[in-house]
Amino acid sequence: MLKMDQKLILPQKERYSKLEVEDLDFKYKDHNVLKNVSFKVDSPEILGIVGPNGAGKTTLLRCIDRILKPVKGKVMLNGVDIWSIERREVAKFIGYVSQSFNFIHATVFDIVFAGRTPHLSWLGREDNIDKVVKILHLLGLDDLAMRNYSELSSGQQQKVLIARLLAQEPDFVLMDEPTSNLDIKHQLEVMDIIKNLVSVSNLRVIMAIHDLNLALKYADRVAMMKDGIIYTIGETTAVLTPEIIEDVFEVEVGLISHDGGLCISLIKPKGNERLK
Repeated sequence: MLKMDQKLILPQKERYSKLEVEDLDFKYKDHNVLKNVSFKVDSPEILGIVGPNGAGKTTLLRCIDRILKPVKGKVMLNGVDIWSIERREVAKFIGYVSQSFNFIHATVFDIVFAGRTPHLSWLGREDNIDKVVKILHLLGLDDLAMRNYSELSSGQQQKVLIARLLAQEPDFVLMDEPTSNLDIKHQLEVMDIIKNLVSVSNLRVIMAIHDLNLALKYADRVAMMKDGIIYTIGETTAVLTPEIIEDVFEVEVGLISHDGGLCISLIKPKGNERLK
């Protein structure tokens, strides 16, 4: 497991410290999925992207990673439009983990090594192998290196995907529901790893997350999305309030103080007379 005083040694390359999303629109055919979305990330943090199903969270991440091209607006790295940067170069600075990966016939080592692809042209194979070995060790995956990915538990698989992301050595990390399909223990373990990496490796994480309590516990800031817009964005406790959650999700909730923090409790769907 990664220790708080351990740092990954990053290569000598230009670092990008600021990502700006400016007036982003995206359409699927005639359906406007994103509408005038703007925000920036310029310091190590976890920015949680929350909102109901269909709010545009995954589409937003794919536009930032240049998988999808917006119909309007820009994504800028230190003032440079990502669409003016070669795709392979973008991969050196932005890493993306989607909700599911299919590596049926690949070993853990091979999957993590694949994260080095953007850097292979300027580092020797031994140097890249050394980096992969170090990352596997830091995440406690040494004993699984030669195991087939498909044989692992969901929690182990998610750790492998995080290791692959670290091998890519990005400045910005995009994660789409990293705790989906995990039990409670592994949800907390994965979120602890991500939070730790923000601290020790100065990562800037933009994370679509379904569980509002995990967002409340781990996110530094939250962007609440509704119908393709940023409904509000700010410090986590200022966004995840009963009033905002009720308005966006149409449920009645309460906040419970527990162990020095807050938890969200669901009361009932808003306006459903049959449940009274």
